[in-house]
Amino acid sequence: MEPEAAGRAVLLVAAAYLIGSIPWGVIIARLTGGPDPRSLGSGRTGGANVMRALGPRWALVSGLLDAAKGTVSVLLARALGAGLEVELLVALAAIVGHSRSIFVGFGGGRGIAPGWGGLLVLQPLVAVGVLPVFGAVIAATRYSSLGSLTGSATAGVVLAALALTGSLPPAYLAYAVAGPALIWYFHADNIGRLLRGEERKIDPFGGRRTWRPPGLGR
Repeated sequence: MEPEAAGRAVLLVAAAYLIGSIPWGVIIARLTGGPDPRSLGSGRTGGANVMRALGPRWALVSGLLDAAKGTVSVLLARALGAGLEVELLVALAAIVGHSRSIFVGFGGGRGIAPGWGGLLVLQPLVAVGVLPVFGAVIAATRYSSLGSLTGSATAGVVLAALALTGSLPPAYLAYAVAGPALIWYFHADNIGRLLRGEERKIDPFGGRRTWRPPGLGR
């Protein structure tokens, strides 16, 4: 890689990390006057904790914005013609930024939303294809973490199979391992609670939520 291209790649990875670091769950809580999601449940800033703090509507908004962090990062690299390898690197950087955000003391979410958002640009059919797996596991168990773990593993297996059979460039094989590995690493405490039977379930109807946005009737 030429020095100019290498320098651009470093800047793009750094930008993706910063984009990934934007703590949308915390920002939404402050803008709406609701409780900080870090004060509840796992103390994380991702969609499941935003649902506990603010309810399903704001959790959806937060999740979409978190997904957009991965999407924007990859699109930026693509717009600058950085190449596939850099696109894959920035997708990983967005996951790291989301989970180890510089803006909230290197805390954050679990990486599933920006990971899916990046995959939506890289391989949209795979991204859409894992949604039923993710949704079905959560619907059956009410464990958001288990849905995320299963969905990310499924995406990794599919990408690896496509890369090994020559349907995708070889670089995807490394991404198929690294992406799910990061997400599983950031779910380490969830995995421990799942194994012990202590994992928190989510209420898709926001039943645990006591706060409501200003102006809504009680």
